[in-house]
Amino acid sequence: MSRLSRSFFARPVLDVAPDLLGRHVEHGGVTVRVTETEAYAGLVDPASRVLSRPTPHNAPVFGPPGHAFVYVTYGHHWMLCVATGDEGVPEVVLLRAGEVVAGHEVAAARRAGVRERDWCRGPGRLTSALAVTGSISGVDVCRTGSPLVLGHGDALGDVHGDGDGDVVHRRSVRTGPRVGVSGPGGDGTAFPWRFWLDGDPTVSAYRPGARRRRP
Repeated sequence: MSRLSRSFFARPVLDVAPDLLGRHVEHGGVTVRVTETEAYAGLVDPASRVLSRPTPHNAPVFGPPGHAFVYVTYGHHWMLCVATGDEGVPEVVLLRAGEVVAGHEVAAARRAGVRERDWCRGPGRLTSALAVTGSISGVDVCRTGSPLVLGHGDALGDVHGDGDGDVVHRRSVRTGPRVGVSGPGGDGTAFPWRFWLDGDPTVSAYRPGARRRRP
């Protein structure tokens, strides 16, 4: 699987987030087709306060685009993000959900007792299936030999027009409030920065503003 280029990630987060739908993410012997993402922009996004200033923990977010940022929520759920935009500007895409397309036996062992549709139906479940932990935070997904690959995926039709291959029909992409994120007005609708493939069974259930993970 060929990797996405640096130029793919060196764009505004609201362009990259929907364009990651249909791409493949690979780690730990499992490949997942991305079906849901969320965008976070630290300088203008009230849900991204922790990204507003650099720390040793979030340093990958302020570095070059195309680097992974992995953080933990609720004390044990790892969240996988990738930095986008310009270096020094804290923008990330959170990979929220996907479908296992390779490494089914490995994923089944990691997600024992869970039906296949739900193996990656949520960001913590996705990282569990991929065996992603904080140890890979900061890796360059564009570098040959990196343990984390974000690749082109299967061509499904006319689409994003990002120059990195055809992946998902624009008409199949939906957008709305992020899961568990409130904002002005309390319902998060001011920031409809969640993107998903319409009708895909692996997309996670929407829950309105509540206390949730925020990178």
